[in-house]
Amino acid sequence: MPRTLIVEADGGSRGNPGPAGYGAVVLDPETGEALAEAAEFIGTATNNVAEYKGLVAGLRAAHALDPEARIQVRMDSKLVVEQMSGRWQIKHPDMKPLAAEARSVFPADRVTYEWIPRAKNKHADRLANEAMDAGKIGKQWEPRDSRAALATAAAPARSAAARAADEAAERAETEAERAAAGAERAESAAAPEAVAAPPVGWGAPDLGVPATFVLLRHGETALTPEKRFSGSGGTDPELSAAGHRQAQATAAALAARGTIQAVVSSPLRRCRETAQAVADRLGLDVRVEEGLRETDFGAWEGLTFAEVRERYPEDLDAWLHSSKAAPTGGGESFASVARRTAVTRDKLLARYAGRTVLLVTHVTPIKTLVRLALGAPPESLFRMELSAASLSAVAYYSDGNASLRLLNDTSHLR
Repeated sequence: MPRTLIVEADGGSRGNPGPAGYGAVVLDPETGEALAEAAEFIGTATNNVAEYKGLVAGLRAAHALDPEARIQVRMDSKLVVEQMSGRWQIKHPDMKPLAAEARSVFPADRVTYEWIPRAKNKHADRLANEAMDAGKIGKQWEPRDSRAALATAAAPARSAAARAADEAAERAETEAERAAAGAERAESAAAPEAVAAPPVGWGAPDLGVPATFVLLRHGETALTPEKRFSGSGGTDPELSAAGHRQAQATAAALAARGTIQAVVSSPLRRCRETAQAVADRLGLDVRVEEGLRETDFGAWEGLTFAEVRERYPEDLDAWLHSSKAAPTGGGESFASVARRTAVTRDKLLARYAGRTVLLVTHVTPIKTLVRLALGAPPESLFRMELSAASLSAVAYYSDGNASLRLLNDTSHLR
């Protein structure tokens, strides 16, 4: 018989939305032993998003232990349990991709969901709070720092009054989640309403210094002028002579501006070479971030658009019409890249709060960051132009709003 594992998960946000984190623990059902823990500070997010991210992390930790196991998920979020059980609809755009990611870890018939009171979810709750505490001082949670198991085991018995207060809070939270789900169901049946824009201009509150991502597309490679698909699944080309000149020109321009405080690069060679040229000029180190890599274009790597149209017409049409369609041969869909990019964005925002950071990356991650900042649909990716060595910029404020400040600037190359 397949092994059974228990996953307990939780998430929290100090502000909702506000600084958020999640925690998850995988337990042995016979002994109650904690087999694995996971926690992470995820930047600014809502409680529900943090809870979903905790669920995904818990499922992935269980999968790493035993990919054939049967999973019993236990959470104190009525919303997540009911939605993942299929009894409540999921309409919120931030939660739909996370729910889809959770469903992708194990086959649906091997996962069950159970609601438990908050008092019985202390281990995961403690992990989430440890992650948020770490984020508050600009760090990330590390497994060696975990005290969740010890704190849970040592927790004193709760008084009747305290238990009653917890139960009242849980009832209020459940009603709020039920109302949120009901609102989502009503929204799907009603005509779309105008969404109020965040306050801007003179009427906006003072939100402090934003974190600003200056987005630099790498310089040219031999494939760039021919407009060939060049992602993370191909040959990892180096910069061409023209690309090196572009990197040096960009470095000079950014040095003259004097605003860059850190440099982060995709792991691919063309980005690392571009980033190093800028970092050398600024006297900074280059930090490599795996999440900034380009899309894996599968069998399309190295081909022109016309060649893909000729060889894989049906796959290309599907890709052009759905962000969930992947390139031929097991490449990445734009939906998958968007999830990866959003996670990377939140990690970097937590690390570089209030600072101006140069992210040296590729066409798809830059377009995705711009799209997410604008709240634009996936098809907007096909309506943006990004030249080699172009600069774009997005500012992220403490209330969760983002502001696009620059797009595809190439004035430094003239």
